[in-house]
Amino acid sequence: MKIVVVERDGKIIERIALTEGIEILIGRSPESDVVVDDPSVSRKHAVVRMRSGEVYVEDLGSSNGTEIDGLSIRGREVPALRWRIGTYNFSVITSEKEIKKEGSGEFSSSELFYRVADNYYRKTLELMRKKQVEGEEEVAETLRHMIEEDGVAEEYGLDEGEIVRYVLDEIFHYGVITPLLEDETVTEVMVNGPEKIYFERGGKLYRYEKRFSNEESVRRIIEKVVSSVGRRIDESVPYVDARLPDGSRFNAVIPPIAIDGPSITIRKFFKKKLTIDDLIRFGSLTPEIARYLSLAVKYRKNILVSGGTGTGKTTLLNIISSFIPPDERIITIEDAAELQLPQEHVVRLEARPPNIEGKGTVTIRDLVRNALRMRPDRIIVGECRGGEALDMLQAMNTGHDGSLTTIHANSPRDAISRLETMVMMAGMELPHLAIIKQIASAIDVIVQLTRFSDGSRKVTAVVEVEGLEGDTIILREIYRFVRKGRDSEGRITGEFVSTQFTPLLYEELREMGEL
Repeated sequence: MKIVVVERDGKIIERIALTEGIEILIGRSPESDVVVDDPSVSRKHAVVRMRSGEVYVEDLGSSNGTEIDGLSIRGREVPALRWRIGTYNFSVITSEKEIKKEGSGEFSSSELFYRVADNYYRKTLELMRKKQVEGEEEVAETLRHMIEEDGVAEEYGLDEGEIVRYVLDEIFHYGVITPLLEDETVTEVMVNGPEKIYFERGGKLYRYEKRFSNEESVRRIIEKVVSSVGRRIDESVPYVDARLPDGSRFNAVIPPIAIDGPSITIRKFFKKKLTIDDLIRFGSLTPEIARYLSLAVKYRKNILVSGGTGTGKTTLLNIISSFIPPDERIITIEDAAELQLPQEHVVRLEARPPNIEGKGTVTIRDLVRNALRMRPDRIIVGECRGGEALDMLQAMNTGHDGSLTTIHANSPRDAISRLETMVMMAGMELPHLAIIKQIASAIDVIVQLTRFSDGSRKVTAVVEVEGLEGDTIILREIYRFVRKGRDSEGRITGEFVSTQFTPLLYEELREMGEL
């Protein structure tokens, strides 16, 4: 194996491992292995390859030629250890010792691993393109044979199994983050450019020890996901939402709006459905609060689950939805389908972004309006974030009691204000008093969730909407979490308390003889 060192203005900008059978394309084209930012360089300028241990440079008929030993060549191949293309200098190194000798700096073992692994990735893709190998098992076997035959892993002290795993994950899975996606204890994966990967476990963030080899490797994963769901991502549409085959939420952002390189955020979807007993065991709420919520759902109270990002709103919505009687028709509406209701009579609707031609958008609001024509007993909206809030309130006020939704807000009072703002986004120009009357008559219960610094998630308030006094909505707090401090392990401590108010729900049920 040899290493091609790429320099510009005296600084090394890239090192690429070169082995027999691998070609390195140099040019301005984004498809090039070495993309050169120089207008004097052709889109596909030159190719570097190795035969019988010797490196050859072939100029592809470029406009300004390739300089080798002071001579400019064009349209032919010659052996070379040093050459120049535009303002870029290239040199061939055969070992780490030569790198140090050349003053090129340290070539770390991890960097060497990624260079070698990427080389085998390219070589494997070429074999698959020629249909010489196919399928994960056959590719793995061929890879092992190639690595043993080349002797590269043994020469540089690299782990053959890790190289094979890397290539398989790049081709068949999701690159170096594949183990995180397979780990059931990991709840979220965040990629901030190729070298910074974080994951959430137990409510806390950790830095992942692995990294992507380069930005192109991150882009490959994004393109794989985006193309599989018929979406697009490019400079004109530099962000995308999608869903992985297992239901996990996928979001990607690329330059120019992602300044530090392509970014990926994956909120994982778990097959094991949590129950209210799990939340009690986690300390997220008490049996008393659980009983209240179950009765509120059973007796068709309209519930708004409020909280910040990552507080567990969708999880709680999913759990309390299980209290809906099995003989009712339920319509669920979400941006990305995550709810897993146990009832049989459930119709799941999912919003759709525009296709590659920019057409075919189906919004949450479109789906809420359509759901009203589907004879629902209950409507569950995964999250209200726009004009659909007005349609949801109108549905709650016109015979669709027992509907549920979530909203991003830091307190029950903030949730009311957010609802007001979103109703205004519907473009109906309703008077302020008319809006708050809609909210006061539609929403019965607000459940506030908070995520604390130790990673724990708790129900910090359960509030009933008592009515309207003038132009102010009156909220009656039934339960709250009172924080006391931290224990010896740094975990948040506190207790759930009942306020002096008797729940309106219980008063109503007593009058009905149900309690």
